[in-house]
Amino acid sequence: MKEKLWSMLGDLPPLFTPDISIIRTIRREGFTIEHFRFDNGAEATVYGYVLVPEKLDGPVPGILYNHFHGGKYFIGKDELFLDHITEPAFGVQLVKLGYVVLCIDAYGFGERQTQGPVGEREAGQQTELSLFKKFLWEGKTLWGMIVRDDLLALNVLLSRPDVNPSAIITMGMSLGGSRSTWLAALDERITHCVPIAQMTRYQDFDAAGNYVLHGIYYYVPGMLAVDMGDIVASIAPRHQLILIGDSDPLSPIEGVRKVIDIATQAYADCPDHFQAIIYEGVGHAFTDEMRNDIRRWLASQVFALR
Repeated sequence: MKEKLWSMLGDLPPLFTPDISIIRTIRREGFTIEHFRFDNGAEATVYGYVLVPEKLDGPVPGILYNHFHGGKYFIGKDELFLDHITEPAFGVQLVKLGYVVLCIDAYGFGERQTQGPVGEREAGQQTELSLFKKFLWEGKTLWGMIVRDDLLALNVLLSRPDVNPSAIITMGMSLGGSRSTWLAALDERITHCVPIAQMTRYQDFDAAGNYVLHGIYYYVPGMLAVDMGDIVASIAPRHQLILIGDSDPLSPIEGVRKVIDIATQAYADCPDHFQAIIYEGVGHAFTDEMRNDIRRWLASQVFALR
């Protein structure tokens, strides 16, 4: 499965561990924010934050947090802090629970909104569309380049002496959920995966015909030849928590249930490593109940590895 996924992403530049530059350090009550950047080796600068707990008594679990899309290109990594998404902001909740949290801007988001072929003449969605076309001409894919940046960010997270390499979590909603699942399937150093509001079989999404609902990032050649259930199953026996609403138009519930069935079989020898929660009457959303369930799951599954 890993080989098949890599083959779909295009002709990507090689991976490496970037040297980061700290732009500034911001101290908040109970934690520190490191605002950083790095060269991704593909003619782009990646910007991100690392949230570090104030008091560390040794290496702690690390979270690679993947931001959502929602057409809100100005947000990106700032999802960690925006109180109108969750109160208090979920990134702040996580660092105050004792996790080191890292999040980067994906192509076209946050500080990268004008980082496209024509620079500041385009921003946000225009940048995203231009990069989608440019990467195809180069034999790459936008999705592959997004995931590649995330893997570079994972290397940065794992290079930190304050992070426990035996407890590496990736999570995110929507776009962030897809990034989380693919990252865990591609890199076995990720020990725990939490996709939120993004989980169905590509074949069921195709049958629903709602192509217009998904961002262009979601589309790569050959996707329908891959079953999301098999991707999720390939992560076994590492830990997974899937959170999804039963009324999410981006994740037809019939496909969700098929994914869960396939994954449950893959986790037959370690059923406590896999959990999927379907929320009745919930659409494409990241609710307070979901955040509560994540905190409980992390406390039971992850922090014991500290």
